[in-house]
Amino acid sequence: MSATTTPYLAPGLAAPRPNDLDSAFWAAAAEERLELQRCDSCQRFQWGPELICHRCHSFELGYAEVEPTGVIYSWERVWHPVHPALNGQGPYLVVLVELPQADNVRMVGNLLGDPNQHVAIGAEVEATFEHHPDAEPPYTLVQWQVVG
Repeated sequence: MSATTTPYLAPGLAAPRPNDLDSAFWAAAAEERLELQRCDSCQRFQWGPELICHRCHSFELGYAEVEPTGVIYSWERVWHPVHPALNGQGPYLVVLVELPQADNVRMVGNLLGDPNQHVAIGAEVEATFEHHPDAEPPYTLVQWQVVG
């Protein structure tokens, strides 16, 4: 696990806007911790955050810290800008990371490093926390990098 303040993608993208469902996730990321929503009734993790448990339909949900590691479940190399701020930025890598220690929930993020690198399904990755302290309000993104 590491931290960086060097943005992976060009500036100008919309910043996250935490709300009642995900504010605990963003607060933990700012402290370089990975927390996911967890049902207080059945103790299962889920992502993205919802008002109700996907499994037992309980409304009693909280957050719990998980190891910031996982495996690449799927990936895509993006060549075309999906936002005006990304004009001229490409390619970049987007990964779907599966978290075995958190009921195999999956999270989307960027894969740091060479955008032309070989990407292997099942490769181990770890979270890196990209801080944006000068943004208003400040925020931290959870990005991924291959282990080793």
